[in-house]
Amino acid sequence: MSRPLPRNDRAMRWAMGTFKDRNRTIYTLLVIGVLLWPSIADVTTGGSGNHLVSTAADAGIYVLLAIGLNVVVGFAGLLDLGYAAFFAIGAYTYGLLASGQLSGSPLHHEFHLPFWVLILVAMFVAAAFGAILGAPTLRLRGDYLAIVTLGFGEIVPRVFRFLGAGSPIGNWTGGVNGISAIDSPHLPAFISGPWFGTSIQVVSPFDFSDSNWAPMDYYWLIILLVAICIVLVTNLYNSRLGRAWMAVREDEVAAAASGINTVAIKLLAFSIGASFAGFAGCYYGAKLSLVSSENFEFIVSVSILIMVVLGGMGNIPGVIVGALTIYIVQFFVLTNLPDYAVALSNLVGLGFLNQSSPGWVGLHDEVQRLNYIVFGLILVVVMLLRPQGLFPSRIREQELEKGTAEEAVFDVREATD
Repeated sequence: MSRPLPRNDRAMRWAMGTFKDRNRTIYTLLVIGVLLWPSIADVTTGGSGNHLVSTAADAGIYVLLAIGLNVVVGFAGLLDLGYAAFFAIGAYTYGLLASGQLSGSPLHHEFHLPFWVLILVAMFVAAAFGAILGAPTLRLRGDYLAIVTLGFGEIVPRVFRFLGAGSPIGNWTGGVNGISAIDSPHLPAFISGPWFGTSIQVVSPFDFSDSNWAPMDYYWLIILLVAICIVLVTNLYNSRLGRAWMAVREDEVAAAASGINTVAIKLLAFSIGASFAGFAGCYYGAKLSLVSSENFEFIVSVSILIMVVLGGMGNIPGVIVGALTIYIVQFFVLTNLPDYAVALSNLVGLGFLNQSSPGWVGLHDEVQRLNYIVFGLILVVVMLLRPQGLFPSRIREQELEKGTAEEAVFDVREATD
């Protein structure tokens, strides 16, 4: 009869099993980082870390988007260059149904539905548009499908911009001004505590627009939404549908020959991926309290695609790391790069470069002009060093290694002789 292991032995075995697996290690480190981030932000800024916490909540939006696009690109192998369109659809769905915008439309009636209902509505609306886009186009492959999605991504923001003041069919979306004064989420009651920097107490009602809880309220909300999405996508990946997506990704003809309805499978990938974008768009509209078509341009779709490819297509933890990495580079490193350059030039005795002169605008402005060149160089270097991404799925990594390994002709001949 075996005796139960001592508690310290069980803990050691759990730790060894956790950190032996790469994905478990990433998840463990992410959870630790999420829990400690508010404290780290306060310590590093001397008690003024609210901005960093709010920035982390914004980064969570891109994590949601990257997880959703990974379903389309990483699981099903469909190149989508218009993913920001579904992001916009989710955001505008929430904006229209949780503000006074429609009172000035031909409906002359405004809606103020709860956030918790609209987050599901936004998901289904975005999924429906994913199906509408996919139904007539998913018989296309490769570059042709990418061009169609690119066109869809360009059309949607312009439609929202067109349906503003002066539109022949009325002011529905506010046009270039967008939709403002959007309602914040509400809860009938919530338990506040150390996770909000207060003593344990019951707050009733709990309003996300109350500055007493900002930005921790939206921070913990996005953590909850990301956790839910990770569980859902992981189950999808391990299901029969996930295996069908991988079969279509590897060889669509062989998948069809084995009895898989490839059109339906790809349509599901587009719809499910779009639903996650609608999910993120709803949160985005609630947090920002403003929705504008300018925030859903082509560059957003490209950025999300870069996150998926850089992190490792098909691997959920890798995609999360890729999303966080690109977000930090774009919105922190590149934003502060001109200031870093000025400080470095003063440190090494080259302060004269900071002065503007004929033909030279100064180091600060010059570096600011080169932001996207630096960003491009970073991407090129990373992809040269890790063409499969930072943390690709095991299957994908083996496929890429075998697919990219080249053998000289004389080596093949020697091996066959």
